[in-house]
Amino acid sequence: MTVVRFAPSPTGYLHIGGARTALFNWLYARHHGGKFRLRIEDTDRARSTDDAIAKIFDGLKWLGLDWDGDAVFQFSRMQRHAEVARSLVDKGLAYHCYASPEELAEMREKAKAAGRSMRYDGRWRDRDPKEAPPGVKPVVRLKAPQDGETVLDDMVKGDIRVANAELDDMVLLRADGTPTYMLSVVVDDRDMEITHVIRGDDHQTNTFRQLLLFHALAWQPPRYGHIPLIHGPDGAKLSKRHGALGIEAYREMGFLPEAMFNYLLRLGWAHGDDEIISREQAIAWFDIDAVGKSPARFDMAKLTSLNAHYIREADDARLLALILPLIAKIPGTTIDDAAKRRLLRGMRDLKLRAKTLVQLAEAATIYCRTRPISPDAAAAKHLDGEGRARLARLKPLLGQMQGWSAAGLEAAARGFAEEEKLKLGDVAAPLRAALTGAAVSPGIFEVAEILGRDETLARMADATP
Repeated sequence: MTVVRFAPSPTGYLHIGGARTALFNWLYARHHGGKFRLRIEDTDRARSTDDAIAKIFDGLKWLGLDWDGDAVFQFSRMQRHAEVARSLVDKGLAYHCYASPEELAEMREKAKAAGRSMRYDGRWRDRDPKEAPPGVKPVVRLKAPQDGETVLDDMVKGDIRVANAELDDMVLLRADGTPTYMLSVVVDDRDMEITHVIRGDDHQTNTFRQLLLFHALAWQPPRYGHIPLIHGPDGAKLSKRHGALGIEAYREMGFLPEAMFNYLLRLGWAHGDDEIISREQAIAWFDIDAVGKSPARFDMAKLTSLNAHYIREADDARLLALILPLIAKIPGTTIDDAAKRRLLRGMRDLKLRAKTLVQLAEAATIYCRTRPISPDAAAAKHLDGEGRARLARLKPLLGQMQGWSAAGLEAAARGFAEEEKLKLGDVAAPLRAALTGAAVSPGIFEVAEILGRDETLARMADATP
């Protein structure tokens, strides 16, 4: 059975890159009828926080990425990790290293001067521990092969090879006995029966080191696929100025989870020219061979456009439930049962104009404004002396109408405009300003119909004292 995992470190938010990695793993598992496991790599106790863990859980749930079984917390498995390292020492496949911090600093300086990365020189690899300086607590290092090469059959990039001479004897246990990231990951992947590891290509170097450890333990390693990283629109590494925010930030900005799901899916993966892809289609179509080999570029405008599509397609009652908490934070609004009914009736037109839930909430305030409404600067221009006078003459005409419909209201307004030798816009503009407090809104006669006779006439009265 296919078993994949998402293994974030809870030292910060669930960012865009991590969310995409989780999505690709989830889809790979669901497409192949396998399992998607969640592992919290919380061994960095100084930086791991409960808040970050909560945000990871919330972000995955918001995206609809459900995991199989309980989440595994890596820190709780430290004893198991350490036991594996000690077993390698017992077999002569790992050893105690007593190199001092000063010796390591000297190695680092030499490597820097030679223009290469730091590699441990193996000085304690075959040395008798009896020669160890007194009082020094050793680390445990893997006795890595020094000849030949390690081969990675990458699911995204193909065959990749690294000379073992480029890989030094990595630390498995620190001097205080705690396991390193490299050791913990390998043991957890084995014990969780992970068959495929799909992650960012910034982990590629780690993969070669982890393969050495798998081989030393005589364990079957998982298959690896390294996804190119996400860049900004300018081609530079994605940063906060490009939109590298936590998933919760996009939720607060008014993005729908299905829009974010769809956008992350298309960020480095393709299915022909399809842009709008449902969750069901994604599960049916996704496989790792369609992941691109070049970095994807994050485009906020494209995400926003996609969100506008999903808002237009969303159920009106669901949108109402989502925007009510947002409206409640906007000054000058009253949300009672009558306002909720108006909001629901008006949602069909409101959602055609909104790109985010925040925009939708702001536009929806026309149906729940607290009277008297204070017009914005653009609307106030239509409520000058003549505008108010027209409203005062129009108000009794509307009040005498037998029915109350958009068509009837528009007919009455047209008749009034013809009688006064005006254009319809000369009547509609002050009416819109009085009823909504804005110069732009959905069709004003549809708005008046939804507001109802009493509320419409009351708002007109407030604007014509």
